[in-house]
Order: sequence, then structure tokens, then C-alpha cells
Amino acid sequence: MSEQLKFITQELKKEPFSKTYNLISFDSLEPLQLLQVLNDIIAVIDPKQKLDIREESPDQTAIRIFTTLRVLKYKPPNESTFRAGLVQGDKLVIYPILEWLLKRVPELQKRAYLARFLVKIDVPSEIMAEEGIPDLYAQYEELMDQFKDLHKQAEKLRSSGFNTGEIRKDISNMEDEKEQLNKRIERLKRKVESHPNSQTMMNVARNLRLERDKEKKLAEQRQEQATLIQHEEQKIRRLQQQLHDQRQTSVGANPDTLLQRLEEETRTNKYIVTERLPKDITGRRKTLQDLQRVVAEPAMGQSDLDQLNSQISELNSEINQLMEKRMLASRDPDDKSNLFRQQASIIAHKKEAAVETYRGLRDEYNHIQQEIEQKRDMVKEAGGGEVLKGEDFKRYVNKLRSKSTIYKKKRQEIAEIRAEVGVLSRTEEILRQRDENMNMQLSALENKKGVAGYRQTQEDLEKVSSVKSEYDDRKGKTLEDMSDMVTRMNRKIAEKKGALAPIIKELRPLRQRNTELTAIFEEKKHSYETANAGLESNMAKLEQEVRGYHEECKQEESRYHYLNCMIRMIEMQQQKVAEEMKAYTSSDPYTRKKTFRELYQRKVQEQENLGKGLREQQKTVRESHGPSMTQMKMWKDLERLMECKRQCMERNAGMTAQGISSYGEAPPAVLEDDRLVL
Repeated sequence: MSEQLKFITQELKKEPFSKTYNLISFDSLEPLQLLQVLNDIIAVIDPKQKLDIREESPDQTAIRIFTTLRVLKYKPPNESTFRAGLVQGDKLVIYPILEWLLKRVPELQKRAYLARFLVKIDVPSEIMAEEGIPDLYAQYEELMDQFKDLHKQAEKLRSSGFNTGEIRKDISNMEDEKEQLNKRIERLKRKVESHPNSQTMMNVARNLRLERDKEKKLAEQRQEQATLIQHEEQKIRRLQQQLHDQRQTSVGANPDTLLQRLEEETRTNKYIVTERLPKDITGRRKTLQDLQRVVAEPAMGQSDLDQLNSQISELNSEINQLMEKRMLASRDPDDKSNLFRQQASIIAHKKEAAVETYRGLRDEYNHIQQEIEQKRDMVKEAGGGEVLKGEDFKRYVNKLRSKSTIYKKKRQEIAEIRAEVGVLSRTEEILRQRDENMNMQLSALENKKGVAGYRQTQEDLEKVSSVKSEYDDRKGKTLEDMSDMVTRMNRKIAEKKGALAPIIKELRPLRQRNTELTAIFEEKKHSYETANAGLESNMAKLEQEVRGYHEECKQEESRYHYLNCMIRMIEMQQQKVAEEMKAYTSSDPYTRKKTFRELYQRKVQEQENLGKGLREQQKTVRESHGPSMTQMKMWKDLERLMECKRQCMERNAGMTAQGISSYGEAPPAVLEDDRLVL
């Protein structure tokens, strides 16, 4: 309880409550004040509940608080004592409610806000039978569903991390960037306009941009088509695999076995659809309902969980007892149907186990098929072919054998060619040696005749002429390629123009239509803005008037409460005066003793007696003041004399210990008498 009180007082000190309670003052609150604190907390959660509970009857207060707590989904620990304790303002009932409310203020504010729009209005049946009311109620429910959807969207937007400040900052940054881009465009326009062929170049650039946009769109369409083709190929491969499986299963089969297999598969699927799937759907729905019910309930503590666990254990024990009773009742020796029931239950369990096994195998088969498809896609992306099976694999093996025979033949031919290459390389070496010998002989002969270098010069001229002819051929080919390229580009441009001509024809009326619609839109926008400005100004004036009226209402209401309190105080004073007069004029002495007059007279007499005693005491003190002061002075003198004597005795004792006396005299042999007279 102390921890609970400490938590409540700490939370009430915070905003928006701002209550200055401590543990003692809060625990000493009256039931009416405690209910007022509870009502103030509920008013923070739901502003419609803000009022003074003294202005309404206790029954109305109890009903209103009951309704609010039910909307907020408060679960009382004991329903029977809860209502009576809440009406009486019992602390044992109010404190848990305050703790529960203060722990969940933001959540409960949201719930109270939603309850204003989502709690349906109870319409009596006789009113629902009137004409137009059912349609109106259906429209009301439809608007409620729309509000739910809009609220979910708003919550999703709030939780998505978007911040208005960041968005405004991004917008301002984008506007700055837009301004910078406009400035750059203006500079580029001025720079381009100074060029002599600026218009032609702008047209060419515009056409180039349009063509690139079209090329990009075509590339995207090509990518989409490629994706669709890939999906279709996968579908074709899957269908081919199914066809191949069907052919494999149909090998050595007759129509009877095929029909029997189909009938078995049909029975299995029928059992799954008619018996197994409805059970699964029912179980899933029940689980979903349980989860929704758990989510709708308020948060549970450890005590609630312990209570639920105890209830579960009790229910389980009851179920076990009922099952034992059922088993004992079913052990009738005269009843022969028990054996058939057991066999039927065993068969049903086996059937369910077989269905589960079948579903598991089918899921595993589908998973393996997906893995096979993924592996095939990976092999295809890596550049490999498809995995072959059956007849395709046999044909592939035969093809490999024929290629192996060809490979062996080609290998033998390569060996023969290599041998011939060896012979030719030796022949080339011999001929190169002979060529060198002949060159040496020709050089010697040229030197002898006086024309040295003639052969080398002739070879160089032949090389230069051959290189020149090659360059001429290459240049001619380049010019032909350029002319072909220009021709192709002109042809493509003509084709594009021809393709764009009908589109441009269609675009012209659309542009005209766009211009007309833009003018209409601007006109409507201007009229809308004008009407909106007028309505906003009128609305601002009305809001100001409403605020003024609200202030007047608050002032009058506070004045009313003040006057009401003053009237009550005056009435109480008048009642006290009437009671005093009645008791004073009464003939009963015991009743007269209870009056304030008698009470005050007794107190006045007591105070007068006390004052008389104090005056006598003062007189005694004044009379004894002079002798007392003289005696106090004498005692102070005595104290000073005794202190002096003590010091003298200490000094004499110190000198005696050292063997000297004061002023060179020996210490007296006999102590003198003490002549102090008091």
C-alpha cells in the first residue's frame, strides 16, 4: 500500500495534474475529495468528464465513472465490492484505479479519443423500425469504418518516421536547389544564344534527348519482355517436367491402373478438402479469435497470470476425470460396439497420420522442385545447358561418341601436320642459309661493279609502295563506311519522323485541350482561393466570438460557484446562530451550558483567573528583585575570592616543591587558621 501511495503522489505532482500531495495528506483525504481526484485524472484522459462532482448526485457520478472505466477497459479485481466501494469512495477500491490510470495515461487518452467515434449508439428497436432510420444507421456504421481506416493510415504515417520539420527543411533545400538550377539554366541559355547555330543545336539536342528517352523506355520494355519470357520458359519447363513424369508413370500401365490411381488421388484430395481443411480452418479461426480476445483485454499482472494458470489446471483435472468416467462407462462387457469404435478410432488416426505424411511429402516434393528450378536457372546463368534426362541423355551420349571418333581422326591429322611442319621448318632453315649466302655474293658483286646498296634501296621502295597502297585502300573503306553511316542515320531519322507524325497529329489537339483545361483550372482555382479566404476570415471572426462567449461563460460559472459557496457559508452561519439562540433561551441548564456564550464566558473567567495569578507572581518578583540582586552580587564576590585563594594555594604549593619561598623567606612551619566568615 505504501509503494502504491508513493507512486500515486509522485505522479500527481507531475504535469498536467500539479497536485501538491504528500503521503500523509493524500491518505487523509475524505471519500468525496478522493472521488474528485479520480474525476480530475479521468478529465485529463477525457476532457468531457471535467466537472465538479458536488454539482451532480452520487448516483450520476457513479454511473458516469462506471461507463468511463468500462470504455477504458478497466478490469476490477472483484465486481461485487467494486461498485459499492466506488460509490462510497473506499480507498481500497480507488487506489488501484488511480494506479492503473496513472500508469497508462497516453494509451488511455488515445482510447478515450477513439471511443468518442467508435462506441456505437444504442438505438431502440421501435425507433429502428421507422422509415429511413436503418439507412441512416448503415451510413453511420460506414462512416465509422472509414474513420477506422483513416486513423490506421494516420498512425502508420506517424510511425513511419516522417517529421514535418524535416519535410519543410527538405522542401526549402529543394527550392534552393531549384533556384540554383534556374540560374544555371539562364546562364547556359545566354551562353547558347550567343552561338550562331544555337537554335539548330537546341533542336538537335532536344531530338537527341527524346530519342534517348524512347531508347530508355524501349530498354525497359525489353527487360520486361525478357522477364516475361523467362517466366514463360520456366512454366514451359515445369509443364514439360509434368508431361515427362506423366509419361514415365504411364509406361507399362493400362487404363484400369490409371483410373485406379486417379481415383485414389481424388479420394485423398476429397478427404483433405472435406474433412482435414475445415478442421484446420476452424482451428486457425479459433486461435485467431483467442489472440484477438487477448489483445483486446487490458495488460495482466503476475496475479492475473497465476489465477489463469490455476483455472487451467482445474479445467485439465476436470477433463481428465470426465475422460476416466467415459472410459469406465465404455467398458460394458455386453456392449459389442466398443471394439468397432476402437477400430474406427484407430483407422481414423491412421488416416490422419497418412494425410499428414502425404502433405509432408507433397511439400517436400514442391520444395525439391523449386530447388531444381533454382539450380537450372543458376546453370543457365553460368552459361551451361539444361540437365538432360531419359532419351535426351541417350541422344547426347551417342552424339558424344560420334564427336569422339571425329576427335580421334582430327588428332591423327594434327600429328601428321606437325610432322610435315617439322620437315618444312628444316627446309625453311636450309633455304634461309642459302638466301644469306646469295645475299653475300650479290653484295660482293655490287661492290665490285660500283653500285653498292642498289638491292636494299629497291626493296625499301617496294615496301613503301605497298604501305601506300594499303593506306589508300583503308582510306577508301573509311569514306565508304562514313557515307553508309550517314545514309543509315538519315534513313532512321526519316523512319522516326514517319513514326512520330501520327503521334504529333494526335498530340496537337491534346495540347490545345490541355491549354483550355489549364485556363479553366486557373479560373476555378482563383475563385476557390477567393471563397476560401472569405470563409476563413468569417470563420476567424466566429472563432473569436466563440472564444469570447466561452470566457464569459467561464467567468459567470466561476461567479456562480463563488456565490453558491458564500450562500452555503451564510446559511451555515445562520443555522449556527439559530441553534445558539435556541440553546441560550432553553430552560434546560445542561443545554445552556453547551452554548457558545457560556463556553466563552467560562474561557474568559479562566483567563482572568490566570491573569490575576500572573499579576501576583509579578508583584512578588518585583518585591524580591532588590535583595535578590544584592545576594547575587555577594555570591559573585565570594566566587571571585575563592578563585583568588585557589590560585594562591597553587602558587605556594609550586614554590614549596622547588624549596624556595616568596621574597626570600622560608615557608611558615605552621598553617594559619582560615578566617573566612560567611
